[in-house]
Amino acid sequence: MKSYILWDHDGVLVETEPWYFEATRQCISALGIELDHQAYLRDMARGISAWEQAAAAGATAEEIAHHRAARDELYQQYLRQQDIEIPGVEAVLSRLADNYAMAIVTTAKRTDFELIHAERGIVRHMEFVLASGDYPRAKPAPDPYLEALRRFQTTADRAIVVEDSERGLRAALAAGIDCVVVANQFVAGQDLSQATHRIGTLRELPELLASL
Repeated sequence: MKSYILWDHDGVLVETEPWYFEATRQCISALGIELDHQAYLRDMARGISAWEQAAAAGATAEEIAHHRAARDELYQQYLRQQDIEIPGVEAVLSRLADNYAMAIVTTAKRTDFELIHAERGIVRHMEFVLASGDYPRAKPAPDPYLEALRRFQTTADRAIVVEDSERGLRAALAAGIDCVVVANQFVAGQDLSQATHRIGTLRELPELLASL
């Protein structure tokens, strides 16, 4: 029986992934890199940073650090200005909170996460949040989900992961945890064939979990 839900964040609970890509695309272009969406998704699934392209093209560490900082600032502007809501999220969380212990397991920076949730009610449903820096290796390594299991003091068979991307799916499977993938247009085309379950929207999740 599943008693724990481990939530991915970007693309599942808030629609931030297109804005992170756009901020990266704009700022890395100053280093002569034209960031292709599909190549970006392919590299993301394997845990490869777009900035490795800049390094391979001869950009110095100092140049990369400067433009990454500019990307971070632009991304936070987008977080403040753009609509990143995913309809129905809080209603689904409220419905599930009575029957499951839940946590967010994200590769997002803690500062970005706190900005996103300064005026949202999503985190109140969670036992804890794991963000970048709270585990040794980021997704697609299993470390983030293994750390979540450790904090819950539970085993993989009692948990389920909710993800939207190939990178997150790989992390869940590497940790030995069943994974529900919710459709997200931004990552359309990634290989999600190994997902335990696939759903069109989060509204389908409570019924799916009740059937397990």
